[in-house]
Amino acid sequence: MSMTISHDHHAHRFETRVDGVPCVLDYTLDDAVMTITHTGVPSEVGGRGIASTLVQAAMDEARAQGWKVVPACSYAVAWMQRHPEYADLRA
Repeated sequence: MSMTISHDHHAHRFETRVDGVPCVLDYTLDDAVMTITHTGVPSEVGGRGIASTLVQAAMDEARAQGWKVVPACSYAVAWMQRHPEYADLRA
């Protein structure tokens, strides 16, 4: 499934809409450390890889900006365990 992820720098949020339903990843940024605090995909659109796509977008942005990442939400922790190619970003 193809989806467009937008990054709201001021709100510290990555977001997309699937079937009109908003899906988000929230983070904080302190110096050059992104802490992923919440990944939210409502159940009516769950099971489509949306959360994974949001986390990957956040990780790719962190890499591009030279940030380190703290996966504070359980989904981001599990995602990083499944994607060792992003282990170098862990703070």
